[in-house]
Amino acid sequence: MDKRVLEVGYGSVNKIKIGDNLPLAFILGPCAIESREHAFKMAKSIGEICQRVGVPWIYKSCYDKDCRSSPDSFHGLGADHGLRVLADVREEFGVPVISDFSEPEWSKATGEVCDLVQVPAYLCRQTSILRAAALTNRPIHLKKGQFMSPWNMKNSVRKLEAAGCHQILLADRGTFFGYNMLVNDMTSFPIMARTGYPVCFDATHSIQLPTSMGNISGGQREFIPYLVRAAVACGINALFMEVHDDPDNALSDTNTVLDIRYLENVLGQAKAVHETRLALLEKYGEDNVHPEK
Repeated sequence: MDKRVLEVGYGSVNKIKIGDNLPLAFILGPCAIESREHAFKMAKSIGEICQRVGVPWIYKSCYDKDCRSSPDSFHGLGADHGLRVLADVREEFGVPVISDFSEPEWSKATGEVCDLVQVPAYLCRQTSILRAAALTNRPIHLKKGQFMSPWNMKNSVRKLEAAGCHQILLADRGTFFGYNMLVNDMTSFPIMARTGYPVCFDATHSIQLPTSMGNISGGQREFIPYLVRAAVACGINALFMEVHDDPDNALSDTNTVLDIRYLENVLGQAKAVHETRLALLEKYGEDNVHPEK
């Protein structure tokens, strides 16, 4: 199997491919599964928008938010209930689904439901988590830790490969810049792409101000469109954004999720930039001016 092309989806869902010279893929949904009703509402609304824009997409929502700053924050519905909701979304809307897991013992159940299994950024170096992810036999969405350099992601990739996984999507979600601040280095994408795997940009977590409000994180969602356009122009293969219909009352990441009323605009811009980049590369050739020997 060509590791440069990620194949997501099994069974009866709409399968998508992620890789170079392919349509830009989108990973979209609320940060946490709040209820079955809300998940269905979001999947329906996002699906309709993606159909109008004409883009492939994967439904994202987490059943357990194990990295919340406060013990009083909403941590999710739990694996049993949450995975049943994701399975129902998958069946009802025919869309691939993704969730992360934070304990090795959760991996098997996650892989039985999810078409794409996510490794959280904070756990991207954990050997037990990476091995468990690989053993699901699903493609893996591996997020770069905020504390990691893009070139060191090759070590996490090797751990997945050593456990038999060769379907990997590498994502950047910003890098710590002092306290309570993230910055985006757009060179992360071509650097991580040197592993041979597709790359993704997490636009909504990248504008997070980690724990800047005491026991919750702030955010600067007004910068999402700017970063999206820049990342797509740099050659990403997939775009990750958490989306909500009522951000002020979202149960998780209220300060960073994208309001769904802006989703069609952002998707349309991202698709246009992606298609323009591919057209320019076809006309002028590859944009690497200093190829490695």
